[in-house]
Amino acid sequence: MQMEERFNFKDIEPKWQRFWEEKNIYKVTENTEEADKYYCLEMFPYPSGNLHMGHVRNYSIGDVVARFKTMQGKNVLHPMGWDAFGLPAENAAIKHGIHPTKWTTDNINNMRSQLKSIGLGYDWDREVATCYPDYYKWTQWLFLHFYHKGLAYKGKAAVNWCPSCATVLANEQVVDGACERCETTVIKKDLEQWFFKITDYADRLLEDLQKLPGWPEKVKTMQKNWIGKSVGAEIVMTVEKTGDEIPVFTTRHDTIYGVTYMVLAPEHPLVDKLAAGTEYEKQVKDFAARVSTMDSMERISTDMEKEGVFTGSYAINPVSQNKVPIWIANYVLMEYGTGAVMGVPAHDQRDLDFARKYNLAVQVVINPEDDPLPDGDRLEEAYADPGIMVNSGPFSGLPNKEGQVKVAEYLEENGLGQRQVNFRLRDWLISRQRYWGAPIPIVYCDKCGTVPVPEENLPVMLPTDVEFRPNGESPLNLSPDFLNTTCPKCGGAARRETDTMDTFVCSSWYFLRYASPKANQLPFEKEAVNYWMNVNQYIGGVEHAILHLMYSRFFTKVLYDSGLVDYDEPFANLLTQGMVLKDGGKMSKSKGNVVSPEEIIDKYGADTARLFILFAAPPERDLEWSDKGVEGCYRFINRVWRLVYGHYDQLKGVEASVKINNDNDKELWRLTNAAIKKVTEDVGERFNFNTAISSVMELINGMYSYRDQAKGEVNMPLVKEALNKLLALLAPFAPHITEELWHIIGNESSVHLQQWPSYDPKALIRDEITIVVQVNGKVRDKVKIVADLDRDGMIEAVMALDKVKKWVEGKEIVKTIAVPKKLVNIVVK
Repeated sequence: MQMEERFNFKDIEPKWQRFWEEKNIYKVTENTEEADKYYCLEMFPYPSGNLHMGHVRNYSIGDVVARFKTMQGKNVLHPMGWDAFGLPAENAAIKHGIHPTKWTTDNINNMRSQLKSIGLGYDWDREVATCYPDYYKWTQWLFLHFYHKGLAYKGKAAVNWCPSCATVLANEQVVDGACERCETTVIKKDLEQWFFKITDYADRLLEDLQKLPGWPEKVKTMQKNWIGKSVGAEIVMTVEKTGDEIPVFTTRHDTIYGVTYMVLAPEHPLVDKLAAGTEYEKQVKDFAARVSTMDSMERISTDMEKEGVFTGSYAINPVSQNKVPIWIANYVLMEYGTGAVMGVPAHDQRDLDFARKYNLAVQVVINPEDDPLPDGDRLEEAYADPGIMVNSGPFSGLPNKEGQVKVAEYLEENGLGQRQVNFRLRDWLISRQRYWGAPIPIVYCDKCGTVPVPEENLPVMLPTDVEFRPNGESPLNLSPDFLNTTCPKCGGAARRETDTMDTFVCSSWYFLRYASPKANQLPFEKEAVNYWMNVNQYIGGVEHAILHLMYSRFFTKVLYDSGLVDYDEPFANLLTQGMVLKDGGKMSKSKGNVVSPEEIIDKYGADTARLFILFAAPPERDLEWSDKGVEGCYRFINRVWRLVYGHYDQLKGVEASVKINNDNDKELWRLTNAAIKKVTEDVGERFNFNTAISSVMELINGMYSYRDQAKGEVNMPLVKEALNKLLALLAPFAPHITEELWHIIGNESSVHLQQWPSYDPKALIRDEITIVVQVNGKVRDKVKIVADLDRDGMIEAVMALDKVKKWVEGKEIVKTIAVPKKLVNIVVK
């Protein structure tokens, strides 16, 4: 191959992308004998139409791992697909008159081209899109599988309802409590909807987190908190005037005598009855209506001001027999526990703040052992630590931990309550009242009731000839051809379910479909899935740390229990990459700080874009965009090119070999092996791509220095061997330039199919090293010393230097710091 003086990325990068595609170098099959498998997967994207820098970061990280593992001899599966259902496609249909199928397909085609332009090594033969019938047929099959196992059921749940549009709104369509289309105040409305019984797996989802040492602790903590296992007691309070029973779950039943009020969720079914006929009725109704428009996460946020209203009714504490007022408040949710909590302000800070705000009583019932608390009226801070029970009837004087057991026994013996384990986790609401999703394969017959669609009749196809109305109502409600069908049981008239499935259902099993994307008898072929799974390395944003990962784990456990897969956790290792920021904030069109990947690739090339995104910060941290940083990476890429160009004529016909002729050769070979060791460890053990790239940069500097010091005595076989190693090390990060240079210096095949270099420990040993000499932290000299010199010997050598004598003369040496093989710092005053 001839070599141009400059790296012409606009020709070279597309050339090698075509080469890789034509040669199918990323295509893999199940291979149980020749190599160990490695499944590397990035979370698949929603096809919005254009990649952003967050995508480039996510997929570049995965590509480095996949290429590295391939060169280490693994049989690597690295697929890509599209999480293609979702609301934006429907909005485009309403706004622009483009059918969601066309809008989505066009976006997929554009984004696929963009991904290929980055040089990502995907097996495109395994591509899937969740919106295509050959995929959602199997999403429907899995729904039926859950249904037949008793894990799918229909129940009531509140939705966002716009009275003006007469339709259900997604959370993102509610802006400041109003419909984004017509600005009408949104209300909550109960609808019959479909759920998956994920709560049946709550204990396993919690306990099996210990099987995941390769997950970040913060993600496991987030999942633990979301599952929210609590061990306590359910106590039954009785409404004074009506006799209605209100069960309350608490983990602090040792404080039962300290209950001075109780609080219900505004959605609690007894609220209207409790307030009826009281002077507080209107206030209660208005408050409940206002809170109903608030997001659940907002309501339980620690930053949210706690607000409440008295219902006008009282409850009887079954243990103390005290009468306590019943309030409703914004911080209590119907979906957690029983939708009712007891207020113990002396021993819970939130309750104390609420009590002080609304002038409610405070009763101390647990004292520290040696320092009694002041009376409730004078208490400034809630006491939540262990202590001795007081003001607690027959339980007074007991340590509160012992008292918990005694109170629980008393409740159960007297039929007033029972010990109970509670979970924050609720069943998964999968119904969505919109068109662009997988249809739920259920029909309703007046004679037979709810009837599942037979598997042989799948997929239930989304109709294409539908009308998208401005109010956002699902077109499925308006399509007679879709809505009207026959009952699979009796053959009589029936109507189809018009809800579609949450897109999280589609993304809870896509990693299984990649193993056998053309399977047509089952969602996946068991032999292929059991070969590839579980995913060795999963990569994606921390924003998916709870729901997507939880649902995927749930799906996998159900399939494991059904004998369809041989493992019960889908992802062995997890990397959650940080965001790409610009000017200190997340990139967004509204802020005008978006950087287009296409513009960067057009100006600098894909290798530069990849290198910057991998070099600028460790993958788990946020990355601040820097135009200067991009230009620096571009200069480095060209420096690599010029290094080879400078040796191009001499390299012709040279066979690579390691023959050391002098100290200069020895230092070059040492630098080469040091880089191999560092890059191998940084990529393979820590994913420290930035420091790995730094090591390659050091090797480049060393090779330039070698050429300058050789003075015409260049050992070309050694240079070629070092270049081969250099290009192999850099290949996962900058695949195009390394492929071009690999062939330019006379190699065949692809650099990406070469064996990963190994280092020679003996080559790392230096007879002499140069260390830095500092006085008060400032560099004053350098000195060559024996490589294995101990601390005392290092200090002795440094103190003998004339420059050091000058800087310390007449001063007191406070301390001397010696860092082996690096520096000596003398601190004087």
